[in-house]
Amino acid sequence: MTLADRFLVLRRDPHSEEVLARGGDPQAHSILQRAGFVPVVRLHETYHRAPTRLTEHDEIRLASQAVGRLRAVGYTVECDDDFDTDHRPAHEPPLGASVTHLAEQVRQATTTDEVAGVLTELTASHDGVLDALEQVLTATAEFHDGLGDGADPFTARRLRHLADKHLGIIRADLTYTRNALTDRHAPHPGRSACTEEVPATECERSAVCACPPPPGTVPATPPPPLAAGPRR
Repeated sequence: MTLADRFLVLRRDPHSEEVLARGGDPQAHSILQRAGFVPVVRLHETYHRAPTRLTEHDEIRLASQAVGRLRAVGYTVECDDDFDTDHRPAHEPPLGASVTHLAEQVRQATTTDEVAGVLTELTASHDGVLDALEQVLTATAEFHDGLGDGADPFTARRLRHLADKHLGIIRADLTYTRNALTDRHAPHPGRSACTEEVPATECERSAVCACPPPPGTVPATPPPPLAAGPRR
């Protein structure tokens, strides 16, 4: 991560009068979205804007909240005077962090049973992560059913399609993978847990554990010498 990724500019654009935030890394973008900003993806940049149809007072409040949240976790924010604030709200771990923790458990797992246990948290039929995601999609579809705009019924159907078809495929594949690993009961050959014990047969006196040495790399073959051209 570069220093530029820790710097953002949050100002009212003089031409469009929109409140825009530019710069930052994915974490900063997540903070902006949780503050209420809308991401705008263009060919050469991604920036964030305040929602439309806000009063000037609400725009200032939203921008000030974003500035405070960003500075609270160490970002440098250059902003308009109206958006400046000394408030530093406490940064709570987002809900997705618990799912990210599952990924870290898989990365550290040394047996098929450990990974199967993690995948169970995703695929459990009553209260797994995928079941919860399906409920969110269905509830959002129900919300759109009576929202009133002409495109809302299409959005509701699309959300139900995502829950029934695409999410169903993910759940079926992950469940199959989880069940296969559950029956396997095998250690990962490349992730053996280190016992930090030296066997009696070890000939290297400096050894501190029985782990095999890391795989060596084959040296690259040097290029053939260039043939000398004819002298003139």
